[in-house]
Amino acid sequence: MSRQPHHHTPDPTRSTEPSTDPAAPLRPRRRRRVRRGIAVGGLVVATALGGGTAWALDRFVIEHVEIADVSAHEEEQATAADSSDASVETTSDTTNEATTDTTSGAGPQVTVTSGTVGTGDDAATYYVADVVLSDITQLRAAFADDAFGENIIELPSVIADQVGASLAINGDYYGFRDTGIVIRNGVAYRDDGAREGLAINADGTLELYDETTTTADDLVADGVWQTLSFGPGLVDDGEVVTGIDDVEIDTNVGNHSIQGDQPRTAIGMVSANHLLLVVVDGRSDESAGVTMTELAELMQDLGATEAYNLDGGGSSTMISDGTLVNDPLGRGTERGTSDILYIG
Repeated sequence: MSRQPHHHTPDPTRSTEPSTDPAAPLRPRRRRRVRRGIAVGGLVVATALGGGTAWALDRFVIEHVEIADVSAHEEEQATAADSSDASVETTSDTTNEATTDTTSGAGPQVTVTSGTVGTGDDAATYYVADVVLSDITQLRAAFADDAFGENIIELPSVIADQVGASLAINGDYYGFRDTGIVIRNGVAYRDDGAREGLAINADGTLELYDETTTTADDLVADGVWQTLSFGPGLVDDGEVVTGIDDVEIDTNVGNHSIQGDQPRTAIGMVSANHLLLVVVDGRSDESAGVTMTELAELMQDLGATEAYNLDGGGSSTMISDGTLVNDPLGRGTERGTSDILYIG
């Protein structure tokens, strides 16, 4: 029997990757020293065990920076796009009048509420950011250390602070893998289709898609603003997707299971530019977490016609006005991640 959510009330105030914990421009020195200490300790243990040491460090610990200044890179891309648009306008007498109106200046409307699903030992606490945008570009993404690459991590609250986010959730932890299509803020960063992804379109709609059937450049040309590459898809055309409790993600080094009651993060769409950002706590005495199907049912009950699962576990985090809203793993502290989705 599926769990039914209680009515949520105003809050005053990875699927998961459970075994390996790979954790904007501020870089807390103490945290960096801790990471190096952990890396050295891991190296000693791995050396003693022998075999695969260099691979493991390279795969899970060592930062691989591909773009060191994402902000500058996105500005360059925007400037290039503007120049191209200007060139088209000066060489043609016809213009496309069916463009999105971004001149209204209306700010995002964000309401954060909380609720519970299930009862007794199976009860789980969830948090919902109901977001109404005037334009989808008000939903932005940011990378840890303002850099793109693998194993670059920072606390979600630190990333959010650097970009002035009023509301943020963890993203898809793109930096834990080297596959998938990664488009952020209209810019293509990675083009290696591998799984079911989520496209956030220029018209404010969300769409599940097969990454292996397209390219990042084609998606950008079609006006895709963001893509997320984790999964699985939860709700499609208003219906809960079947079989999602059997999906596995990142089948390496024991990091393949997303089954069972877990902390979760999801994004959903009620209608164009009306989004739901949801975090469910789990793995604690206070909140058991939810299965993938229960997460999908929750998103459906909240009104989502499309919904997608993001990174979860200890990464599941919601930040509002600089404050940690949820209680990750019942410890009240965040875990480092590679990216966030946010409202400015």
